[in-house]
Amino acid sequence: MKKKITVFHVSLFCFISLSPFFSGCKVGPDVIRPELRAMNKSISIIPEPLSYRQSEGSFMINSQTCIIVDEDLKEMAERFNEIISPAWGAPLPIKINGQAKNNIIKFVIASDLNDLSDEGYQLKVTNDRIVITAAAEAGIFYGLQTVRQLLPEQIFSKQRVSGVQWEIPCVEIEDRPRFQWRGMHLDVGRHYMPMDFIKKNIDFIAMHKMNVFHWHLTEDQGWRIEIKKYPKLTQIAAWRDETLVGHVKDAKKGKAKYDGKKHGGFYTQDDIREIVEYAKQHYVTVVPEIEMPGHCQAALAAYPELSCSGGPFEVGKKWGVSREVYCAGNEKTFEFLQDVLLEVLDLFPSGYIHVGGDECPKHRWQVCEKCQGRIQSESLKDEHELQSYFIKRIETFLMAHGRNLIGWDEILEGGLAPNAAVMSWRGEKGGIAAAKAGHRVVMAPNTYTYLNFYQADRDTEPIAQGKFLPLEKVYNYDPVPVVLTEQEARYILGAQGQLWTEYIPNPKHAEYMLFPRMSALAEVVWTQKEKKDYKRFYNNLEVHLKRLDSYETNYRRLDSMSIPQKNYGNKPNNQ
Repeated sequence: MKKKITVFHVSLFCFISLSPFFSGCKVGPDVIRPELRAMNKSISIIPEPLSYRQSEGSFMINSQTCIIVDEDLKEMAERFNEIISPAWGAPLPIKINGQAKNNIIKFVIASDLNDLSDEGYQLKVTNDRIVITAAAEAGIFYGLQTVRQLLPEQIFSKQRVSGVQWEIPCVEIEDRPRFQWRGMHLDVGRHYMPMDFIKKNIDFIAMHKMNVFHWHLTEDQGWRIEIKKYPKLTQIAAWRDETLVGHVKDAKKGKAKYDGKKHGGFYTQDDIREIVEYAKQHYVTVVPEIEMPGHCQAALAAYPELSCSGGPFEVGKKWGVSREVYCAGNEKTFEFLQDVLLEVLDLFPSGYIHVGGDECPKHRWQVCEKCQGRIQSESLKDEHELQSYFIKRIETFLMAHGRNLIGWDEILEGGLAPNAAVMSWRGEKGGIAAAKAGHRVVMAPNTYTYLNFYQADRDTEPIAQGKFLPLEKVYNYDPVPVVLTEQEARYILGAQGQLWTEYIPNPKHAEYMLFPRMSALAEVVWTQKEKKDYKRFYNNLEVHLKRLDSYETNYRRLDSMSIPQKNYGNKPNNQ
């Protein structure tokens, strides 16, 4: 039986003339001096591919190049333009069903290339062409990310670059991801982040071949999503009067100081649709998180009747765990949350909806007549089973609308909802228990994946959470616990990094905390275990950081390989 394929020919247009008026593909100088060819340019790809073999020579862009594409893959050509054309100064010309023999890039969609999965690809670069073969468009997209890294680092620039020889070393690569869930989390509840950074964050995810953006949208300190049925969520819950200055441990000593500045913001539903579409174009799934039953003080400031005590409340202005939670004995609580989730479901097509479920104090429930009445009427053992009742009820609602529930590992307490997935953050214990019980798991242990922790000696670093997480420790993490059997390990969907923003007030600070550790995590979730090597990664990272420079990224500089990372920096200080 013949293999069904769709062919996408791309020839890269290289030098754009200074004139904005051009037609066809022959633009700019046509002669490249032979001595400028990097015949043996070294390869530095993050995350590391499954296999590659380099040969002499390079694919050199010249003025004869164009994008030639079949109609059904025109959008992929346009996406390719969005990724790399800024460095050329203009979109690359696209010709539908054109012809070209040399200087071409050919994309081949082979539906029966199952051994590489839908996200894997094969890449072959010769002196006159590049061929990317994949089972689905996602694989082509990740192949393009590799092509991007094979080009000079200036290709990551958002501005036009001149004086660069755009060439790619000849190489054969076969690649596929180790895990299906390769995620990054961003908390915008503690500090609102602007739309342009949300998009840049998705760019970071895509360029590292990650595929999930976990968007933490609600918190004690701020509600960030427009819900049309409940306008007070954006009128009141999205804003706090002021913010704690310095570390929360000082506030616990009675030394709390506040900046006196109103902080807040929210994303309109049109904003969210724009972000979801942008992520889709980058093969990134946006998973929203709406916190419940705890971490909801901001919502209760707007609608205090959903609490156990009736309030009044203010939007949180310092960090920590609030005692204020949704009343589990009040039917209006579930009406509110279901109304909110209906609007969330309309905005986010993701298969999973994150409901938080973490750090829910039981103090209010213990003295609330309605909650105690719920425990009695539902024959529950205690407040832990009341939380389980809460989560199971929300799961039933989500499943009725074709979605799956995922929550932090506290949702295990009192009994796990039948089809819920667990995000294990308090170490690996919760993830292990869930996998052994046949539940899907995303590993997110704070000891390896909390990128808001210190990267080095706290005296030399910006204020952060009190623990210490160096680059090498992130890199050496394996999301599959050794105690799991082969069958149980299949429930591990993957892993993700977390960026909680208590001490991260702006995008530049966020980037500093993300990199280079996010690059290490990319290899944790993409690269096959046997291919991981920290020394090789470190050497590649020195090149990769130049790409981040071109992309105007604020990252932490590398420590010397000679520094034993496990020995420097202050000891962890739990908070």
